[in-house]
Amino acid sequence: MRDESTKIRIIEAAGPIFASVGYENGTVRDICKAAGVNVASIKYYFGDKKNLYLETVSYARKSRADRYPFPNWDDQTPAEEKLYAFVSSLLRRLTAMQDAPWQVNLLMRELMKPNEACRMIVHEHFQPMFQELLRLIDQLAVAPLQEEDRLKIGFSIIGQCLHYRYGTAVMDIMVSPGVRSKFEIEQIADHITKFTMQGLAGFARAANPNRVNVE
Repeated sequence: MRDESTKIRIIEAAGPIFASVGYENGTVRDICKAAGVNVASIKYYFGDKKNLYLETVSYARKSRADRYPFPNWDDQTPAEEKLYAFVSSLLRRLTAMQDAPWQVNLLMRELMKPNEACRMIVHEHFQPMFQELLRLIDQLAVAPLQEEDRLKIGFSIIGQCLHYRYGTAVMDIMVSPGVRSKFEIEQIADHITKFTMQGLAGFARAANPNRVNVE
């Protein structure tokens, strides 16, 4: 019988290596050395290096989702509250990474240089998440949106969250410590939510130029 703990140990050894040097440069020998297993273990547990990589990417994604899950909403939850919770959870997945940085780094590397693993996580995980975000946008929109506009709004929300994953070094240089201390996840999530609400109101005003007040 296969030892599941050994399989997980190999994945957790492979993760930081793939995250640091990528799939092509991450060698089976280095991974096995880090995991404390022999090279034959890769074939035994995964079949080959490609399947090891796919399972490592899937493991990284699941670990972030399990640690920072999206809330279970009921029909009575206001859409704006859902949007705030969505943004807050996504920010935590992207930025609260002091415990396991390789997981986020591996996922971001895969998205920037996509291959089969990227298609897998997009189809199985990111696409359903994005569709949920689009449903929230539809609920919040005062006026019906063109398909390209609702997609751009969705990508804008995701893009703002990604900025706080990649832009922290620049922000630390540009923003004084006193102001920087106000960039906590809850405050950022509140800002992105309000910004989105104002943006949706702007689309409504553009669609109804003769309407003075837009709820």
